[in-house]
Amino acid sequence: MDSMNSNSFRLLASFILISSFFSSPCHGDGAMFHHLQASHSLGINDAGRHGVIFLENGRSVVLHNADSEGNPSLILAAKRTKRIDPLDHFKHYTGGWNISNRHYFASVGLTAAPLFVISALWFMGFGIYLLIICLRHYCSQRQHYAYAKKSNALFLSFLVLFTTATISMESVGCVVLYTGQGKFHRSTTNTLNYIVKRSDTTVDNLKNVSYYLSTAKQLEVDKYFIAPDVQSNIDKIQIKINDSATFLDKKTNDNSDAIHYVLDSVQLSLIIIAAVMLILALTGFFVSVLNLQLLVFILATIGWIIVAGTFILCGVFLLLHNATADTCVAMKEWVKNPTAHTALDDILPCVDNTTAQETLSESKDVTFQLVDVVNQFITNVSNQNLPPQAGPSVSYNQTGPLVPVLCNPYQPNKIPRDCKAGEVDFRNATQVWKNYVCQVSAGICTTPGRLTPKFYNQMSIAVNVSTALYHYGPFLVDLQDCSFVRKTFTNITGDHCPGLRLYSEWIFIGLTLVSSAVLLSLIIWMLYTRPRNGKEYIRRYADMPSRDSRELQKGMQK
Repeated sequence: MDSMNSNSFRLLASFILISSFFSSPCHGDGAMFHHLQASHSLGINDAGRHGVIFLENGRSVVLHNADSEGNPSLILAAKRTKRIDPLDHFKHYTGGWNISNRHYFASVGLTAAPLFVISALWFMGFGIYLLIICLRHYCSQRQHYAYAKKSNALFLSFLVLFTTATISMESVGCVVLYTGQGKFHRSTTNTLNYIVKRSDTTVDNLKNVSYYLSTAKQLEVDKYFIAPDVQSNIDKIQIKINDSATFLDKKTNDNSDAIHYVLDSVQLSLIIIAAVMLILALTGFFVSVLNLQLLVFILATIGWIIVAGTFILCGVFLLLHNATADTCVAMKEWVKNPTAHTALDDILPCVDNTTAQETLSESKDVTFQLVDVVNQFITNVSNQNLPPQAGPSVSYNQTGPLVPVLCNPYQPNKIPRDCKAGEVDFRNATQVWKNYVCQVSAGICTTPGRLTPKFYNQMSIAVNVSTALYHYGPFLVDLQDCSFVRKTFTNITGDHCPGLRLYSEWIFIGLTLVSSAVLLSLIIWMLYTRPRNGKEYIRRYADMPSRDSRELQKGMQK
């Protein structure tokens, strides 16, 4: 449960309130997605300063302060995150954006320290004040102040005036808070849904590639099929692809459920806070005017605790606002300097470069082999005029024009190849070959043609699988150089980050206004109830003998 809460908080802080989860690193040769292995091996304290890996000429190079060629390591959002670090003797934090680094969170948390201090001072100060009033009420046998009717009317006027001002201030704060939390929730949900959609698309494409590779392994045209060593390679790469797709799918769904739960809880909490604060201010005003002393004291106690908690919440949202802005800056910088391993792996991991290369290479190899299988059948069987004695598998009375061979998009060394004259490509092969299909009886052509319906269907399936693998090539290239993550982060920084930063600021402003308004209201209530107590005391002893009354008034004036 603790792990789930930790994951939810981090991914939430990274997107927003999105995106930031602590994810356990994958180990083993079959792990397809990168994680912060360097951070874990070096320790949390150094996670923000070391372990950055660059993609250089297709190689993954682990860097500390610099690599063997003197290239500096990448620190995300270095300027923005240069803040005082209370965990490092109040020195400046220089590790950049890194949600796995406690020094980073400590430095961000310090930006909200003034609000935490205000909350603590308010809680202690007003708490002591309430305690003193309580002790004076129950322990003192006489009142020390008395006010005339004019003075009491003046206090009532001030109460109405200041309460109206604070309620207006609180109403504005509630509107800003309610509007901000609604827009923030929608913006955060849209960002999350976008990331989940991109992740789901990657998972679906990986599963499709795995499916087509599996289908290719089982395909045959007549007696021709792909080479056994290629079939063995398909089995190996399928294990990696399926494990990776399963991992990413599970991680995405788990993170999505956790974040949606947190977002819904935050939205409900903010709505309740806005409503309770407004009701508290209105109720406190009326009970103070009616001099319901016990209710005033109860409401003041409730408000005392709520205001302290709301100021803490203000600090949390200020921290969140700064962390969100840091994340957006980090994404923007990462897009310009894409790396294999950074703290952004906790949001959306890149695919392991080696596995992506193997998958791309295998898809090209299988595509080449399938085309070669089809062409071998066309060259050695359908375009041959063999006697019936050769057997029905190769001689089925095929006649007529020769069937054009299929254009192979790759050379044997897997580099691109241009089609030659007389070849058909993936786009029109099945349509062209229809013209060469004959009618059959007992597997023998009874009309001119060189392809039986059975052979045509087998060739069509081979073409469809080859076409699919060929068109998944760009997707696999994107996996190899992490382009799909770069595109995702580019869209987030351009389309989602402005809204996340703006609406988190709205929530902070709304909470601050509401907290300040209720704080002022509590002070006004408590100040107003004191003169009313003095007046009630005078009324209580109005019928006393004049001498005792005069002595009592003299005592109250001391």
